[in-house]
Amino acid sequence: MSLGGGTFVAQNKELPGAYINFVSKSAATAALSGRGIATMALELDWGREGEIFEVTNGDFQKNSTEIFGYEYTSDKLKGLRDLFLNTRTLYAYRLNGGGKKAGNSLAEARYCGVRGNDLKVALQVNADNAALFDVRTILGTDVVDEQTVSKADELVDNRFLKWKAGATLEAAAAVPLTGGENGTVRGEDHQAYLDKAESYAFNTMGAAVTDDTTKSLYAAYNKRLRDEMGVKFQLVLYDYAKADFMGVISVNNRVLDEGWGEAGLVYWVTGASAGCAVNKSNQNRKYDGEFTVDTPYTQSQLKAAIKAGKFTFHLVGADVRVLEDINTMVTVSDTMGDIFKDNQTIRVIDQIGNDIAVLFDTKYLGIVPNDAAGRISLWSDIVKHHEQLQEIRAIENFSDADVTVAQGETKKSVVVTDSVTVVNAMGKLYMTVTVA
Repeated sequence: MSLGGGTFVAQNKELPGAYINFVSKSAATAALSGRGIATMALELDWGREGEIFEVTNGDFQKNSTEIFGYEYTSDKLKGLRDLFLNTRTLYAYRLNGGGKKAGNSLAEARYCGVRGNDLKVALQVNADNAALFDVRTILGTDVVDEQTVSKADELVDNRFLKWKAGATLEAAAAVPLTGGENGTVRGEDHQAYLDKAESYAFNTMGAAVTDDTTKSLYAAYNKRLRDEMGVKFQLVLYDYAKADFMGVISVNNRVLDEGWGEAGLVYWVTGASAGCAVNKSNQNRKYDGEFTVDTPYTQSQLKAAIKAGKFTFHLVGADVRVLEDINTMVTVSDTMGDIFKDNQTIRVIDQIGNDIAVLFDTKYLGIVPNDAAGRISLWSDIVKHHEQLQEIRAIENFSDADVTVAQGETKKSVVVTDSVTVVNAMGKLYMTVTVA
């Protein structure tokens, strides 16, 4: 006799048989997401155009010449070296694409920009076979590609050059490429970057710009994504404390290095902010980058900088250190108090906001029924997430009673009420010593 079998949703089977559901034990799956992801739009002499591209710390150290056109130790990459001191991943965008590619009779540079003018092609008759040519691609003084061919059509495009069809190979010490130019940065280039950045998740965005029009574009973008779209990240700008918003960090100090704009510290602060753990602060952190930092402030000026929401470096002995890990928020209210001026607080609330949004979107949205059991499951996940924050001392005095999950006004909505107490790093010592 044929028997029924398989799994069941309701106890309504007609055939006799064994209907068995295998399910995992219910467990909270909320986890703390990692930090250390930054994004910046850059003016470059070489590199991909019109798209955001990912660069890891390892990529930057090993392949900086291919990605950015210069060796890792080049002064041209000083800002990026500062950024990667504390960042594991950068979503980069080239602002000044659309320029001209360098070229000669044999090849064209893969990307536009002035760095293409440092490329050369050297051709030499092969020592073992006079019918063959050794073709070398040289960037600066370094050979970056070498091929042995009998004719130009056999050449394979490399990381730096695209070969021209129908070229004639003749022995030559070094044939330079010329005509490479960087594109001109316009306001629409910044907007194109910001439009593309909406599709990425990151902790901190940096913009090393000096004009207030562009700064205001970035600040408005940060506020819109935080307040209207729930995308939680902080923005680092130079000298823009008037933003008066917890999402914006305003670097107060300029750099004095020749060939670099005064906003050079944006790179380090962007990396430090992105890489700072949710239970840590950058207060009193030593600047370990490569720029010469202008630190001319008196004690009264440092006090005024804190009140004005300026992220300031000051001199402590021979070290340059962060005075206070603060954002530009200076106007407080009943619902947004002084605690929101501290970037450690913002890292905690951003962690909660981003993690719970990802949890809900991937595990609950359109999947879990909005009944008592489903809401208990969501409650359990949020509690588990917050317990992890408490374990690493990012929040304190948390109990599961601080979270409630109830049905909303519609059958599909849930309402979560949550309460956390953020732990901040020690910043002031008041000590009384009684001497007998």
